[in-house]
Amino acid sequence: MAHRITALLKTGAALALAATTLAACDDTSGGSAAQSVHAVGSSTVYPFAKLVAENFSRSFPDMRSPLIESTGTGNGIQLFCSGLGPNTPDMVNASRRMKASEFDTCASNKVDEIIELQVGLDGIAFASAKGGIMLNLSPETVYKALAAQPYGKPQTAKTWKDVDPTLPADPILVYGPPSTSGTRDALKELILEVGCKKDPAMKALKDSDEDKYKQICTEVRDDGAYVDQGEQDNLIVQKIEGNPKVVGIFGYSYLEENLDKVQDLPMNGVMATYENIASFKYPGARPLYVYVKKAHMRAIPGLQDFMKEWVKSWGKDGPLAKVGMVAMPAETMTANAAKVDAMPVLTKAELEAK
Repeated sequence: MAHRITALLKTGAALALAATTLAACDDTSGGSAAQSVHAVGSSTVYPFAKLVAENFSRSFPDMRSPLIESTGTGNGIQLFCSGLGPNTPDMVNASRRMKASEFDTCASNKVDEIIELQVGLDGIAFASAKGGIMLNLSPETVYKALAAQPYGKPQTAKTWKDVDPTLPADPILVYGPPSTSGTRDALKELILEVGCKKDPAMKALKDSDEDKYKQICTEVRDDGAYVDQGEQDNLIVQKIEGNPKVVGIFGYSYLEENLDKVQDLPMNGVMATYENIASFKYPGARPLYVYVKKAHMRAIPGLQDFMKEWVKSWGKDGPLAKVGMVAMPAETMTANAAKVDAMPVLTKAELEAK
């Protein structure tokens, strides 16, 4: 899988074919990517996408099963934006919204018609081993503990007590997502930046020097207190299960799946529960997305039906909710279901507006 992903990245520019060329591809050419839906992206969305693919295969037994790969959101979008053609992904799963800069990369490679679907909600959960360290966290606490330069000053905190005198004097050791992960991006936006902006000087810095603001407010320390565990949330669960003093950061679905092994650490006194994420009461709540190449719609058998399978699956009592996805509000479901039929093209202005 890693070899395939590397090859795709290296040859992406060469594969930027026009949409008309793609539509003319012979489906019997032997390339599996041209005959089945191919999705890459988020490790958080991966188990949900796999379930949708399994249900799709049961609904359409004569079609090839969709190929779903866990590459991380950032790498997945890079692959998705590498061009059009049978050797590029049709879809990318994302645990945060596409960035305007990524949209520009797509457009420069002729991936200029993208359909955006919000498919559900998730939360960035903070957890420890069952019976292990218990912390009542806040965005400010997490920022002070994990920032490389908290408020522009050297990072000196060694224990949680150094950050907040009400917390235990246990060493700060956090296992979390890598820089390529959408979970890491959401951690920055929903937790670290919120904590950083508690300082009025940082809010002012955003207006005067946004690059420096981003560095100070989102750069994570690299002295061993934060350990990048790769795109494997289950591995983070294993790490914290084996050490009662360790904190892990991963998607809510992994927390719910492993409540016999790990315990939730509240954020601002709010637990990461289904109800608190659905209402956005939990500070780490976030939407999940799927992006689709409109140019591939006619050339890839079953691509639109696969999108419809997402719609069939994302209800509050649907199969995705049973494995940990938090359902969207009813009006959001309706709006995104309509996109599958109308297939409106995403614009850069829409991305920049939110």
